[in-house]
Amino acid sequence: MSEENAPLQLKSQKFREAREKDWRALAALVDRAEKGQLKRFTTEELLNLPLLYRSAISSLSMAQSISLDRNMIGYLQALCARAYVSVYGPQARLTEILSGFFTGLAQALRRLWAEFWLAFVCFFLGAVGGWLMCAHDSSWYTALVGHSAQGRDLMASPEQLRATLGGAEKNDWLAVFSVYLMSNNTQVALMAFAVGVMGGVPTGLLLIMNGMMLGAMLWLFVERGVGVEFAAWLSIHGTTEILAILMAGAAGFYLARRLLFPGALTRKAALAQAGKVAGTVMLGVMMLLVLAGIIEGYGRQTITGTGWRFAIGGTLLVVWVLYFTLAGRPRRKEV
Repeated sequence: MSEENAPLQLKSQKFREAREKDWRALAALVDRAEKGQLKRFTTEELLNLPLLYRSAISSLSMAQSISLDRNMIGYLQALCARAYVSVYGPQARLTEILSGFFTGLAQALRRLWAEFWLAFVCFFLGAVGGWLMCAHDSSWYTALVGHSAQGRDLMASPEQLRATLGGAEKNDWLAVFSVYLMSNNTQVALMAFAVGVMGGVPTGLLLIMNGMMLGAMLWLFVERGVGVEFAAWLSIHGTTEILAILMAGAAGFYLARRLLFPGALTRKAALAQAGKVAGTVMLGVMMLLVLAGIIEGYGRQTITGTGWRFAIGGTLLVVWVLYFTLAGRPRRKEV
């Protein structure tokens, strides 16, 4: 048996001797990459890594095709698997991935500045319109708010309206209203984005309608002398929640713009390109809505002071403005 295997062993030995230097070089680079030293690689080492990997893959394929030593084939399989991760696997740490996402989110929204302000105008005009309609004829309140009132109807007294803003007493129906509010706003945000492919008109109408609902509610609370308390309650979560809705509207308008005015691209290609930017923004929208729901659910019962609610809402507004305007901008080089 040993005499029969002698030619195969000799062939395997020559095969190894001709290529072992490259294998060892690849193994050394992979060892360093696995220890997190990839950023310390020189330019030459970075260029050599994929070349050595492909050479090892070629050696493995050849060794398997001519049935060389199994131990050598096993060694090459393990080496190629490790090298694949180093060459093609993600090298960034979790903190770097998260940092890259949040930086990319701010950059994506800044690409939609025109659409964002268009969404803001639609929402604002809707709120003003809802207020004026109710002020002219109070019956509009029921038409605009409808089943969303949840105890905030025209028959409610100032004390009853104040109770809907939360307080020391725990009311289970307030928790139900909080869940309803979050689910409704999530549906509005998703719808405002999705109908953007229909030319942007439905997106604008959705924003106007939701603005009208908010304006109607604000009119009722001001009419009953509870406007400041309502504004404080709204600010603690509204600065995040309304921002998310405006971002979703901006994403819908952006899809519409790229669809109607694709430029040099085909409409399909322009829509696919816009989908990447708008999709990033919508991920941020979902995160903001979840955060707003947490803040609203917690703040309604535990943070009851009007001043504290305004302070938290104002702080969040400043944070969002600074984040979305400054994050990801290139730093100016000092002269």
